[in-house]
Amino acid sequence: MKTPSALYEKMLAAANPAEVPGLMRFFKTGPGQYGEGDKFLGIKTPVTRSVVKECWRITRFEELEECICSEYHEVRLAALLTLVEIFKHAKRPPIWSEGTSYPASTGHLLQQRCIDFYLSHTEYINNWDLVDLSCYPLLGEWLLSAEDRSLLYNLARDGKTIWEQRIGIVSTMTFVRHGQFSDTFAIADILLHHQHDLIHKAVGWLLREAGKRNQAALEAYLRHSQPDRKSPRYKEMPRTMLRYAIEKFPEPERQRFLWGKA
Repeated sequence: MKTPSALYEKMLAAANPAEVPGLMRFFKTGPGQYGEGDKFLGIKTPVTRSVVKECWRITRFEELEECICSEYHEVRLAALLTLVEIFKHAKRPPIWSEGTSYPASTGHLLQQRCIDFYLSHTEYINNWDLVDLSCYPLLGEWLLSAEDRSLLYNLARDGKTIWEQRIGIVSTMTFVRHGQFSDTFAIADILLHHQHDLIHKAVGWLLREAGKRNQAALEAYLRHSQPDRKSPRYKEMPRTMLRYAIEKFPEPERQRFLWGKA
């Protein structure tokens, strides 16, 4: 029988059964809910991060495979956060433990391997925290200097699940933090009429982040219509999406948008 990785073993050791019921409610694991059937160990995210900090240097990809496929939500999160750390440090001087030994010269190839691993395991990235804590430190950073960002558009448009579609929009957070808003606005257009509340919240969140950095750009986006429509976007988007998007606006202006008088 295969011996579990140190990452997996330490996550199992951190289990707190008393926290399980609350986490199951919070992540909507009941019948018909978006997290239906997911299992939890009762580990909160700061604890998972501390385990990852301890283990990421000695974790190999075959061990990440074991963790990302786990039935336990927190172990999958640990795999994703470990992947983020490997990606982030790939081009830095070799600080790996002897058991891992990733050569510094393979930095770009190692980052590519992280991205390939991520995209080939999206079926296990199946809740909003797993998406939001991993996609933009990986895909967003990977595509920041790329001319072709169609991968994110394809995920938003053709994603097999709401989680792949959410990856498409949330990955643009990295661009927003670098003052680049066009992809966020364009992918928001793809998802503007989506039916799921979790997509409404994600799109509204990214629009709000863009508006915090350039309110005029967000206002222009909201006030103009999509190319094939006549009404301004703010009148067409779901109410939750709009509320998230304009949350940081001055109150009088926020009310004008909410009442359709912007």
